[in-house]
Amino acid sequence: MERRFTRLRPGDGPKEPGFYEVPTDGMCLSTFLILERPGRPNEVLLGRLDPSAPWLELGALEGPRVATIGTRWMLPSSHLLFFEAPEEAARRIVREQLETELDELPAPLVVSEAHRRPNSSAADPHWDLGFIFRTPWPRPEPPRARAWKELAFVDVRSLPRGEIARAQGDILELAGLPPKD
Repeated sequence: MERRFTRLRPGDGPKEPGFYEVPTDGMCLSTFLILERPGRPNEVLLGRLDPSAPWLELGALEGPRVATIGTRWMLPSSHLLFFEAPEEAARRIVREQLETELDELPAPLVVSEAHRRPNSSAADPHWDLGFIFRTPWPRPEPPRARAWKELAFVDVRSLPRGEIARAQGDILELAGLPPKD
């Protein structure tokens, strides 16, 4: 395979040496919050979406994707907005999805995965870059927020991967919290 560096430009202009197009099956830049229950690092904050909430604005989830998630658990998370720094995305997620603020955030764990998506005939795989912020939640009880039907601390070691939406079981595993297989 040709060596391609991630110097990306749109594909509608002439090719410049050293620049490449976005992968043909796309790429996502996302921020994930792993908020641990105080004193119990294997219990993390997960939620079940309220489908009537404005998830397109909160996390780039349009109606069909919200329906696919259904009642499965999900981390507070979102794609980055254009030109948004990962830490700003994390603060936006806390503010908009959890309706609160956090004083401090640690440096993120940065992960990269390329994978073939089902039913895609693209020449390139889909590429995900994730910024995982893992930190204790400041209170023993989970927050209450309108965007979720339920927010709870869940022991991810006992949670079957199939009950976690959007392949976020992979995110938990990359952060050292593998779900039950």
